[in-house]
Amino acid sequence: MSFQQFHSTIHDNGVAELVLDRAPVNALNAAGWNGLAKEIEALGNNAEVRVIVIRAENRGFCAGVDIKELAANDKLILDVNAGNYATFKAVHLNKVPVIVAVHGFVLGGGIGICGAADIVIAAEDATFGLPEVDRGAMGGAAHLQRMFGVQKTRYLFFTGEMIGAAEALRWGAIERVVPRDQLRETAMQIAEKIAAKSPAMIRIAKECLTGIEDGNLEDKYRWEQGFTLQAYMSPDSAETRDAFVEKREAKF
Repeated sequence: MSFQQFHSTIHDNGVAELVLDRAPVNALNAAGWNGLAKEIEALGNNAEVRVIVIRAENRGFCAGVDIKELAANDKLILDVNAGNYATFKAVHLNKVPVIVAVHGFVLGGGIGICGAADIVIAAEDATFGLPEVDRGAMGGAAHLQRMFGVQKTRYLFFTGEMIGAAEALRWGAIERVVPRDQLRETAMQIAEKIAAKSPAMIRIAKECLTGIEDGNLEDKYRWEQGFTLQAYMSPDSAETRDAFVEKREAKF
């Protein structure tokens, strides 16, 4: 299925490969996020699928939401919020393991996908960040915290700084770092190893492991989204989006 922002393939070995492909930076619009959620959920509900691999084409893995779309119509934030929530939930609560293979920038919604996933593989050039404060929004910290822990998450969220793949590996936020040209192959090899096991046992294991996590990721993210709406009511929020679109420094 394709919404012209991603496409998916189910391989003979039971590995489903979903590829984000909305040039240049894979910043999905409202329709894209909602469509992505439905596709990820559908793949997990497909009896032929044993593992899902999510990766991307273009300059980076995912730059999050389409800021230009929101700058043109800020009322779409409700639809975008719904799509983000549904996508991350579809990954986290999927019936099969979800492996994410990232390269280049991993921002906003890209963090949400990684933070909801079971395994993250990163290319050497991958960088992770949540510039939400600089975009007049909230959200994604619950998923970043699932990767990095409390204090590192707060540092990254407050400063908007990026963290590279090597440091992310040291923090235990990702499974491994590989050269860019080995990213897809590595993710697919891990997926094949899992897909070769009993699909019934792996599905049981996925549900079991999700159930022993501390806290409820979806509830935490929903809490954040309430503050996203509060942020959007501030004139500072509109200024951040306008400055981004106009490629200038925001003025407060």
